[in-house]
Parts: sequence; structure tokens; C-alpha cells
Amino acid sequence: MSGPTHDPALYRPRDVIPITRALVSVSDKTGLVQLAQELAAAGVEIVSTGGSAAAIAAAGIPVVQVGDVTGYPESLDGRVRTLHPVIHSGLLADLRLESHEAELAAQGIAPFELVVSNLYPFVETISAGVAGDDAIEQIDIGGPAMVRASAKNHANIAVITSPDSYDQVKKALLLGGTTLKQRQRFASEAFAHTAAYDAAVATWFASSVAKPSVASLHVTATLASELRYGENSHQSAALYVESQGHGIAQSTQLHGKEMSYNNYVDADAAVRAAYDFDEPAVAIIKHANPCGIAVGRGAGDPVASAHARAHACDPLSAFGGVIASNRAITAEAAESIKDIFTEVVVAPGFEPEALAVLQAKKNLRLLQLPADYARDREEIKQISGGFLVQSTDSYEGFSSAGWTLVAGPAADPATMADLEFAWRAVRSVKSNGILLAHDGASVGVGMGQVNRVDSCHLAVSRAGDRAAGSVAASDAFFPFADGPQILIDGGVRAIVQPGGSIRDDEVIAAAVAAGVTMYLTGERHFFH
Repeated sequence: MSGPTHDPALYRPRDVIPITRALVSVSDKTGLVQLAQELAAAGVEIVSTGGSAAAIAAAGIPVVQVGDVTGYPESLDGRVRTLHPVIHSGLLADLRLESHEAELAAQGIAPFELVVSNLYPFVETISAGVAGDDAIEQIDIGGPAMVRASAKNHANIAVITSPDSYDQVKKALLLGGTTLKQRQRFASEAFAHTAAYDAAVATWFASSVAKPSVASLHVTATLASELRYGENSHQSAALYVESQGHGIAQSTQLHGKEMSYNNYVDADAAVRAAYDFDEPAVAIIKHANPCGIAVGRGAGDPVASAHARAHACDPLSAFGGVIASNRAITAEAAESIKDIFTEVVVAPGFEPEALAVLQAKKNLRLLQLPADYARDREEIKQISGGFLVQSTDSYEGFSSAGWTLVAGPAADPATMADLEFAWRAVRSVKSNGILLAHDGASVGVGMGQVNRVDSCHLAVSRAGDRAAGSVAASDAFFPFADGPQILIDGGVRAIVQPGGSIRDDEVIAAAVAAGVTMYLTGERHFFH
């Protein structure tokens, strides 16, 4: 059903509109009193509701209660306040039309030139763990209706949804009113405000009331920063932040140059790899692939140990890489890092001594993860014309107890620990992925090849002499026996892989013939 149409010739142009009457109803009361003081000093009539009106009145500023305008008191515990024809006629009257102006005059309704409103703190409420009826009570009804009405009627009304815009209102008062260009910009922000709010409500319902695979997907995020460029210098890029996010996008930059698009991609991949481990771990990433992953070993500092051992896997590729730790960066770890050219170091924290060491590197970017860092439960990947959504691949509840021994002797505890490490670490390797490990550290990685044989060759060649006596993990099954044979010839003593190939018997036979231990996990970890 379409809305009413009008003859364009009937519209009277309006650019600068003086502010004489304002409707103020905010949840976030930051700067409210100061704004009300400015409005009152400019002779603006302030109409307000509930807590907003109480705060304004308490400051000794004249304010008119909405109930005094409508002749109807706020009711149903505040659920009904501004939902009244007298209010919405004042919001929706298009005063470019003489007919609308005349109709308001006939009904004795005064229009508004300014609306200041932001919505109930729904996101903050559910983020605090509130659920059920208490969460539903934070679903705003009158606020979105008021904001959308004002934004629709931006030809006549300026609608403000953020305290960050209050200074612009104060300037407009001094300059005689708001301009059409300003009102258009405010309206755009207002529609984004209500869209994000509705998306948050819809997402909450999808996760708490309905099934995750709902009929529609709502993704909203706020522009955090314009990036210098994207993956390449000719591509534009920006960082958008989800209001309920707890990841790399919410990290705090403590030092260094501005983050780039590729920095964020690699930092996210590095954190993803490091946080696959429960014990102190460090991952070094280059172009979203691991140059090295290790856990701490020995009696010394575990973070410094993990970094040194991860770096030793492929020092050449680690040059210009991104380092992530799942523990705070210690002073000893910082000393291990400082002389290696690194783009970004990201961790849940930095010891003061570590910060002093690393901040001496002018361009080194230091990112501190949010205290409530958590991996998203779902991943969204854009494809042309749409999106793919999947649950996150994680090691939650991981146990090797379900693995099946199909060749060689059962692994002793040290070998099994290395196999478990390799199986966790190979998940971070782009498919086809092969990772060789020894004593809780990667020693050779073969990644991103279009066949598994090449990945095996690459892992063994990068490991060099360290391949002898190592263990190997494959992110997916071996389609032929040639891949495992390369690993066996390189000196690998144990292999873990998903199994499931129609030629599993041939693959297992190669391991049996060599006396090499082989386990099947029954699951794969592709990473594209």
C-alpha cells in the first residue's frame, strides 16, 4: 500500500528552519541538562517525558510534560507516553504544504522543529545477561515511532539520536536554525539508529526464542574508522563494529601506526590460532596463514618460550608478520619480540615493562583485546548476492579419546600430546593444510595448496632436518597414499588425520609398512 501523493508544485521550499519547539525523550541522559539549558536560553519550548522531564525540571529549566500537551497521562508503567495523535501530528505535519499547516491550526496543534531521542538500552540489557520479560521490557515502542516519524519528516524537523550531535544543535541555535542538509544527515543517522535497534531485538529473539537458522539475517555494525585503503591500495575500506561484539574489532590500540585492513585480517587469524589452546600459546601469522604456532615449554617464562619456539618454525616468513598471544605479553616475551620486524602484537594484556620495551618501536602496532574477548559462535562470509553463515569451528570439549588407532604402536603420552597439539594447530592452516610438530611447537607448515601432496612436500621442506621424529596433522583425509609417504620419507613418526577416503586402506597400509603410528579423528578442519 503506497502513501499519499502530492503535487510537487504545492510544496514550499524550506531550508533554514528556526527551532521554537522541541520534543525531548532520551534514555541516555549524557549532556541532557546542558542541551536543555541552551534550548531554554534560546527561547525554545521544551516538551518532555518521564525521567527526561524530571532531569530537566530538577535543573530548574522550564519543561512541559507530554501529558499536559495530549491531555492524557502517561500510562501502563510508562509504555504509553508519546503515542498520541497530538504528538505525532506535530511530528509528521509537512509544513511545506499549506494544507498541513492549516490542518494543524484548525486542531490547535503546534509543530516541532527538533526531536531529541535515543532508545531504551536493549543491547546493554541483554549484554548484562538479562533475559525473559525483563529483556522484553527494554524493547522501545514509542521511541522508534517518534524517531522514524521525525526522520521521515526531515524536511521540517531535525531529529537527534546521539549526544555526540548536541554541539551541532547549539550551533544551529546561534545561526538561526537547522539547514536542510543538516536535517538530511540527522535523518540518515536516525534511521540507522532504529535499524540497528530493531536488528538487535530480532537477533536476540532469533537466539533466545527461535532457532538460529531464522528466515532473515540481521547484521548491523557502526562505523568505527575509515581505513587508509583495503587489501590493496586502490581499494577503499572501513572498520565497522558490532554493538554486541567482543573480538578484535573491540580491541584497544595502545601504540603504533594506524591499523590497516590486512592488519585486522591477520590479527584476527592470529588470535583465532592462539586461542585454540588452553595453555599459554603464541601464533605468528602472515597473510592469514601461520608461520609458527607453539605453546610454552620449560621452566622459564611460558609466553617468551612460546614466542621463541613459534618464531623458530619459519623465521624467514615471520618477518613482517602478526603475533598473537592468549596470555599477557611479559617483559621477557617483549625482549624476544623487539628485534624482529613485526607489524602487530595482539594479546589480552601487556605487562608495564613489556609496554615500555615494545613502545620503543615507533611503528609497531600493539592491540589489547577486550577483557571479555570471546570468539563469535557464528561466522558470516559474503558471497556475490548473499551470505553464508556457519557455526564457528572450535575445539570446545576437545578430546582425543575418540580417535581410532589404525596403524603402528599406540602413542606414548609425549607423542599423543604432540599429536593433540598438531591437530589443534592445523585448524589455523589454510586448506589443504599439513602441519608438522615436535614438543608443542610447529616445525613445518604446508598450506593453501590445491593438492595435499604439494602441502606435504612444503611442510617437510620447510621443516628440513626437524621433520625427522616429528608428528604430522592433516586437516582432511589423504585421498591417496602418496601424501603420507612423503611425510614418512621425511622422518615423521606419527600422523593424525580425519580418515574417510575411499582409499583409506591404501593410506593405512603405507603407515603400517613403515611402522608409523596413525590415528583417525573422524572429523576434518577445512579452513578456506
